[in-house]
Amino acid sequence: MPSFDSPGFIEPEIDTSEPLDIRRKRLKFRSWHRGIKEADILLGSFADDHLKDMSPAQLDCYENLLREPDLKIVTWITKDQPAPEYLQNDVMDMLQALDYLKMIK
Repeated sequence: MPSFDSPGFIEPEIDTSEPLDIRRKRLKFRSWHRGIKEADILLGSFADDHLKDMSPAQLDCYENLLREPDLKIVTWITKDQPAPEYLQNDVMDMLQALDYLKMIK
C-alpha cells in the first residue's frame, strides 16, 4: 500500500549562493506543485502573496517546511495538529494567520 506521508519533492540542501529571485521562483513552483490539491492551494496562495517580501531567513524556514509531507503541512496550517517545535517560527505564524476561505472564493 502506498504511503501518503511522503513529501511531494525531495528538497535539496539550501544553496546560499542561489540568487534570491531564482530561489523565490523555485519555492513558488514547489508551493503550487505539491501532490495534493489542498497543499497546492494553501502553499501556492501563500507563496503568491508573501515570498516576494520574505527575508532570506524566512525563506530558509519556508524551504524547510516544504521538506515535510503534504498531509502534515495541511494539518499544521489549519491547526488540526500542532506543528513540531522546529517549525514553530514567524513563517508558520503567517501561514496559520491567513484566511484561506477568502482565497478560494
